[in-house]
Amino acid sequence: MNDDQMREELLRARTVAVVGMSANPQKAAHRVPRFLIQAGYQVIPVNPFAGEILGRPAYPDLMAVPGRIDIVDVFRPSADALGVVKQAIARHEARGDVSLIWLQLGIANETARALAEAAGIPFVQDRCMAIEAPRLFPGGKVHPSL
Repeated sequence: MNDDQMREELLRARTVAVVGMSANPQKAAHRVPRFLIQAGYQVIPVNPFAGEILGRPAYPDLMAVPGRIDIVDVFRPSADALGVVKQAIARHEARGDVSLIWLQLGIANETARALAEAAGIPFVQDRCMAIEAPRLFPGGKVHPSL
């Protein structure tokens, strides 16, 4: 995905379901979602071991999340990413949402990429949203009105 496509997807999105979101402020899986909230996104924690993170209810999996999901942001090991992507595709097919799947920095899975692309869902891997958003939107919030 090139910069223009990434910028367009980030502008269009409003909600980000963060799979593997952590309650531990020392972890990137906590700091990046906090950044996304400050950037104007509605962040939805997906973590079966947490009841609430950053004041938001956590859900055990993507299918349990009520309402719309625009971006599925994945903080799981590369080997586990395929299962998450399969779940995101199933949700996309069942509910018509999930317009972008994003695997965070250090996470890559080519099988997952191929499945997402075959399902018509744009896919980013091995990149950090907290690095890419400020690079693509140097003026501040992606969604200042939110």
